[in-house]
Amino acid sequence: MVVGAGLAGLSAARSLESSGHSVVVLEARERVGGRTFNGTTADGTVVELGGQWVGPTQDRVLALADELDLERFPTYNGGENLVFYRGGTARYRGAIPKLPAPVLADVGQAQFRLDRMARRVPLDAPWQAKRAGDWDAQTVETWLRRNMRTSGGRGMLRLGVRAVFAAEPADLSLLHFLFYSHSGGLLDRLFNVKDGAQEERIVGGSQLLALRLAERLAGPVVLSAATRRITQDDDGVVVAADGHELRARHVVVAVPPLLAGHIDYEPGLPPWRDQLTQRMPMGSVTKCMAVYDEPFWRGDGLTGQVTDDVGPVQLTFDNSPPSGSPGILLAFLEGTHARELSHVTPDQRREAVTGCLARFFGPRAGTPLDYVELQWAAERWSGGCYGATLAPGTLSQFGPALRHPCGRIHWAGTESATVWAGYMDGAIRSGERVAAELHRLL
Repeated sequence: MVVGAGLAGLSAARSLESSGHSVVVLEARERVGGRTFNGTTADGTVVELGGQWVGPTQDRVLALADELDLERFPTYNGGENLVFYRGGTARYRGAIPKLPAPVLADVGQAQFRLDRMARRVPLDAPWQAKRAGDWDAQTVETWLRRNMRTSGGRGMLRLGVRAVFAAEPADLSLLHFLFYSHSGGLLDRLFNVKDGAQEERIVGGSQLLALRLAERLAGPVVLSAATRRITQDDDGVVVAADGHELRARHVVVAVPPLLAGHIDYEPGLPPWRDQLTQRMPMGSVTKCMAVYDEPFWRGDGLTGQVTDDVGPVQLTFDNSPPSGSPGILLAFLEGTHARELSHVTPDQRREAVTGCLARFFGPRAGTPLDYVELQWAAERWSGGCYGATLAPGTLSQFGPALRHPCGRIHWAGTESATVWAGYMDGAIRSGERVAAELHRLL
């Protein structure tokens, strides 16, 4: 039995079936895909409203895309990027924005030190790092204030944290940040387009990974069946979901830890697992797509990528389809900006977003033909995106509970991955890991 039809749950089911086991997948939503979700614009163009990018070293998701006959195409990166900093604007090529030399030097030394620290965090047991207690006793914000000399440098790294975690540096344990960075290949890999985590997209949208995985399963994928209760006994488990009660020898729970904590367990979970799920809130992000008849910024020699020190939109990308038509700008509201704009009406949020786009790219960007957005914090069966944010004290005290089975209950999900945790690749790895764990038992 698998609870959750995201990439983690479907990967677990596929691996178990390939080992000869029978599997039923239960999914609370009316669709598969979890935190991947293909929306459409008014003209039918697919836009990824959830996770979308793949990049180098993400071997499992790349292999799965190839296996499922899904093509990839590069994120548009031809031309110059824009950086808006303290009232000024600069165009630049590559990954390093044009900022004052003291700011760049400050960011460079901080990134060097953070990368060096991250390498010392064991991926399979970050709580065993030599300085785990010290690093898990402080936030990323605390470290930035103590170790960076310029306010501009701190602002740029805060923006980077929001872009990767959809959370504020004050939300995050430094140990969690270091583990996450090491897990994804260090900060350049996480931040960059070329040779980075944002290098490519999947033709037709990333949800196709889940849709095609589900089609290939021999066992049923039951939708609109939220799991409410899991009961264990000597013979197996009984899973009670909306309209269903099923028995199995073991169950894989492949939903965000926060949501896994909302399920009723009998007998109750051990305190260390229950306490863990209480300490793993989800990030805050709204993905916004503004649609135009063409990607006019390309004609101006721009990539569509913007970094802004004010906001509420602080990061944009060209999210046009492979054909280049229509033109689509992707704008992120992340962390504090997403939280603040969750209180306003959709029209007010759209106005705030398109106002930023007009400031970045000119008046034409302020009047898109269509606009599509998704507030992930309003998604009941995700609770937020991109992943869970671990506050100080969580990893060092409760980290082992991320993957440790509780009797016949086993845990999957991108938060439990050791490589590319928080990404689609990590979700797939977690499903394959738990399937191997179960195959040994069965």
